[in-house]
Amino acid sequence: MASPRENVSLLFKLYCLTVMTLVAAAYTVALRYTRTADKDLYFSTTAVCITEVIKLLLSAGLLAKETGSVGRFKASVSENVLGSPKDLVKLSVPSLVYAVQNNMAFLALSNLDAAVYQVTYQLKIPCTALCTVLMLNRTLSKLQWFSVFMLCGGVTLVQWKPAQATKVVVEQNPLLGFGAIAVAVLCSGFAVLASVGGLYTSIVVKYTDNIMKGFSAAAAIVLSTIASVVLFGLQITSTFALGALLVCVSIYLYGLPRQETTSIQQGETTSKERLIGV
Repeated sequence: MASPRENVSLLFKLYCLTVMTLVAAAYTVALRYTRTADKDLYFSTTAVCITEVIKLLLSAGLLAKETGSVGRFKASVSENVLGSPKDLVKLSVPSLVYAVQNNMAFLALSNLDAAVYQVTYQLKIPCTALCTVLMLNRTLSKLQWFSVFMLCGGVTLVQWKPAQATKVVVEQNPLLGFGAIAVAVLCSGFAVLASVGGLYTSIVVKYTDNIMKGFSAAAAIVLSTIASVVLFGLQITSTFALGALLVCVSIYLYGLPRQETTSIQQGETTSKERLIGV
């Protein structure tokens, strides 16, 4: 039976990829802009709550479209939500983690530039990788471990001498911003991104591959950097550029299919056996 990825057109994949990239970049830049405006700040908890309400309404709309009638919609909600109290209790744990993660994003973008945040937040990849290894007993290929260490090195370079934004006049605390990202990264091992971006992430996971998702993350970094230069006067340093490049490359390497690595290793083993046999 063909997988969902094989049944969709390239145009639809590119559409999902483009929307996901734009949502990720726009979300970060817009949040940074609103948190550094020379005006009274809004409560981050209120924004997170509104985000979840919007996502709930979108999900309910998609479910209503899928069921096709009000009666089936009510039956589905009654069976899968109201009729499953144990599942609701289980879902409360990642929901709480998700709420903490989103609030930490607001705190981080109040103290770090959008481009620096976008690069540093990619630490969620090694964090999630460690969670899968320690909690799910999964293994990573040598290439994936290499990409994880490369990503950490790139983030270290970015944070070594953080790029300065000349057009931002509010007081910032880079150390507090990095600490907030660290908490958000730990939470991301159990939850995913925000609002509409979260819904599009699920679509991209279903219909595209890891290479395209990696390209989306790298493209979001580039777009956030360009927007930060234009809107916030971000001064790009050599260490930031090198660190961002390492992060983008590591995302691509981490997303490469493990089948390719396995087939190469099997091919090398077969060649060795043939040589031994000769």
